[in-house]
Amino acid sequence: MTAFSGSRDKGAIIGEVFGGAAFAFILLALFAWIRLPKTTKASIGDIIEATNLNGLVTYNYNELEYATNNFREQNKLGEGGFGAVYKGNLKNGKVVAIKKLNLCSSKRIQEDFESEVKLISNVHHRNLIRLLGWCIKDYDRILVYEYMENNSLDKFIFGKRKGFLNWKQRYDIILGMARGLAYLHEELHIRIVHRDIKPNNILLDDDLQPKIADFGLARLLHEEKYHLSANFAGTLGYAAPEYAIHGQLSEKVDVYSYGVVVLEIISGQKSKELKVNDDVEGEFLLQKAWKLYASGTPLELVDNTLESNDYDAEEVKKIIEIGLLCTQESATLRPTMSEVIGLLQYRGLLERPLIPILF
Repeated sequence: MTAFSGSRDKGAIIGEVFGGAAFAFILLALFAWIRLPKTTKASIGDIIEATNLNGLVTYNYNELEYATNNFREQNKLGEGGFGAVYKGNLKNGKVVAIKKLNLCSSKRIQEDFESEVKLISNVHHRNLIRLLGWCIKDYDRILVYEYMENNSLDKFIFGKRKGFLNWKQRYDIILGMARGLAYLHEELHIRIVHRDIKPNNILLDDDLQPKIADFGLARLLHEEKYHLSANFAGTLGYAAPEYAIHGQLSEKVDVYSYGVVVLEIISGQKSKELKVNDDVEGEFLLQKAWKLYASGTPLELVDNTLESNDYDAEEVKKIIEIGLLCTQESATLRPTMSEVIGLLQYRGLLERPLIPILF
């Protein structure tokens, strides 16, 4: 074999090696591209355009990493199914809440992230949490909100701070929630359904006034449609039957959830927690509330941490009835949130009939 043929063979081998490596690299790159989250340049561009118009800040990832001390556990305020919320101290001294989501945890994260940024960048109301800005880095999707020192309502009615709220404070929270929902449903140029109203998503400011938070599941309703069909996404125990079973989504879904939360605030009991005493099965909260109402003893529902001289019995009875009115099985029998506000502020007795749910 000549020197020329030997070098040609060697060149062929080298070419095959590099060619194979290049092909493998292309395959790996293609696989990685397929595995990447479906975040198109167009959708990111839409968010940038929308947020620039509405004055949201596009935060730098390193800035948020510094603010949370590298997202350290000690700074964590809470955690949900798809991510965690951290307390952050920005370099300018502002304290914020930083919600960090990761696309690897769910395919729905990108949709929820875009929904929250686009829908509530327009929304400004004293009973709705304010979105300050956002950040995207690799698989991370980050939302930055105003910080609420008192955290969420569930801590006050079920958790370590149970018994802290007096009746006046509970009433103000019930009224403030109604105002926030009425704004979303009726006062904007668009109609927004939150879909996940529950105590964990009601934050309390320094004055214990409520702010509705977490708009990741929120959906826009078009004016010409009374309701739309949607796959269920929310929390069982707060979900209206027509939505949980048939996927029918309307503002009345939020009204139902609101009614359940009203009963939780009054009773200090979780809606879906089955009480067991002496090995005898108890009742779910909604079932218990309807039975006490039917028997003429609705005040037995009241949280035992409330002093009887702290509230007016007739007012509490009326608000229990409002909670039950909001949880009517038929969506058409439930009031709108503006009607709820009127009922809460009206000093007289409730005149609308209640049709009990059969359990």
